[in-house]
Amino acid sequence: MTDDAPTTAELPAQLAEIREDFLALSEPDRLQLLLEFSRELPELPERYALAPGLLEKVEECQSPVRAFAEVDGDVVHFYASAPPEAPTTRGFASILAQGLSGLTPRQVLDVPEEFPLQLGLTRAVSALRLNGMAGMLTRAKRQVVEQLAAS
Repeated sequence: MTDDAPTTAELPAQLAEIREDFLALSEPDRLQLLLEFSRELPELPERYALAPGLLEKVEECQSPVRAFAEVDGDVVHFYASAPPEAPTTRGFASILAQGLSGLTPRQVLDVPEEFPLQLGLTRAVSALRLNGMAGMLTRAKRQVVEQLAAS
């Protein structure tokens, strides 16, 4: 286990599994896994694909990324768009889309802020890119809080 990889006890199972998948690999292979995630970014539902302005711009990302965490009853769905020519950012968006979607609002709010640092990519990916993923996670949490307060 690396110094930048705290325990997963506080992580929901799907995020813990993603984290463990990364940590089981060497650094070069972690980058390959991130590229695989970039190819697996779920398509936006039609309502967002037709109106991308409904998604919030993630200012921390160097690439044009838009994201939205939608609370539907007691389930969160995280949607994001990122250009194919930004595979690192797309990969991070995909990790969050796959890792946050299906969780309860409480589980999303309990995801540690340092989750992006727990993937073991701190030496392989720039701090700016990791900050972009942190920005997506922070927005998702804020959006969940706002929707819970409005309901």
